[in-house]
Amino acid sequence: MDVSTWRPMTLGDLEGVLTLADVAFPDHFEEPARFEERLRLSSTTCFTLIAPHGDIEGYLIAYPWTYGSAPPLNGPIGAIPENADVLYIHDLALLPVARGKGYTRAILDHLVEAVPLAGWQAVALVAVNQSVPFWERNGFEVLAIPSMSTKLASYGDDARYMVRGLKR
Repeated sequence: MDVSTWRPMTLGDLEGVLTLADVAFPDHFEEPARFEERLRLSSTTCFTLIAPHGDIEGYLIAYPWTYGSAPPLNGPIGAIPENADVLYIHDLALLPVARGKGYTRAILDHLVEAVPLAGWQAVALVAVNQSVPFWERNGFEVLAIPSMSTKLASYGDDARYMVRGLKR
């Protein structure tokens, strides 16, 4: 049985990643330069799901960030914050053909294992597109942080800040 595999993302993957992002997040457009910047800043925490025939079936972009905050949507981040204490999942997207096969669990488990080795305290994200139940099934909890209300609103009405601690 042929299976897809996660591997570190490369700059050569970005065209396929951008195509998938446009499909997965039609209401959250980001410039190609944003993807490239995030990959360059944290290449060890960005991954591409590759099908046996070589096509991109999914991607995950993550980078160190600060607990209780989120980067600007479609804005430059410039640098990883010196006080970064969480690994922030910026995007996770899979084509329908790759869903329900355990690929999400595999890459999230990989990230959670790497987090304490890097000195981070948790994995964080902003859930969009009605995805809170999906993230809850994967061990994340919604955190209401009043100081984030304006930032979350820029992500959409259903945006929620979520965190997965290390002891799951």
